[in-house]
Amino acid sequence: MTYRVQSKRPVHYGLQRALGEFAKYAALSIISVFFLIPWAWMLSTSLKNPQELSVYPPVWIPHPIRWDNFAIALSRSGFAKYVGNTLRIAAFTVLGAVLSDSTVAYGISVLRWKGQNVLFALILATMMLPGAVTFIPLYVIFRHLGWLNTFRPLIVPAFFGNAYFIFLLRQFFLTLPPELADAARIDGCSDFGILWRIILPLSRPALAVIALFQFIGSWNDYFGPLIYLSDENKYTVALGIANMRTAYGLINFAWVMAATTMSVAPIVILFFFAQRTFIQGISLTGLKQ
Repeated sequence: MTYRVQSKRPVHYGLQRALGEFAKYAALSIISVFFLIPWAWMLSTSLKNPQELSVYPPVWIPHPIRWDNFAIALSRSGFAKYVGNTLRIAAFTVLGAVLSDSTVAYGISVLRWKGQNVLFALILATMMLPGAVTFIPLYVIFRHLGWLNTFRPLIVPAFFGNAYFIFLLRQFFLTLPPELADAARIDGCSDFGILWRIILPLSRPALAVIALFQFIGSWNDYFGPLIYLSDENKYTVALGIANMRTAYGLINFAWVMAATTMSVAPIVILFFFAQRTFIQGISLTGLKQ
């Protein structure tokens, strides 16, 4: 004889759950609108005529749409040169961050040696130092090295590790089975080989997070280039837009907004294509203490 077990859930449980999901996503959509308003205003301003910039009430949809503002921003301000300089700095800093942070994180997570927890605590302690405290000593060091007005002060520090990135990678490395490294070591693989052939391929989501954070930080950096760079030909995007605001802000602010829109586009495109890996790396980091 077959007995059918009746569910204790009410009949309208599915409807309540659907309504709850709808309310959640509706609330998130409404909140996201407030974050999108500045982006929409930036794009709208970049397409306006000079006469539409200061009218009230504000014009959201320009007429006619001035796509040539982007061409003018590229030709008159040397924006393409600023983008090239920034890409050069960002590429080297991403490379330095991935290499240095992964090596340090491997040494204090996968390897076992006396004092590694003390070293890790010291690394975390450096996160409590504000940038204003270390700025003057770094500036003096770079001045004595003759690195002022070069890209080196903006690139070289990335090859010496970042405490926050080391922390993220260490937590991710701890989630990997230690038997993998032990088996490779028994087979005669060196520590560098274990890192290069086993740990790093399995840590692509976490490395993508580090690379994306470092790229965004280098792309948006304004204070560093402002202090270390004096030649306009070496300006980055952030300095270039500030220079455009001084030069063209009173003439046509739409040109400045067009350059700002172009400066934001690479970050949006990069996150759009890497969002799945980025979210996976964030969600998996720190699952094991």
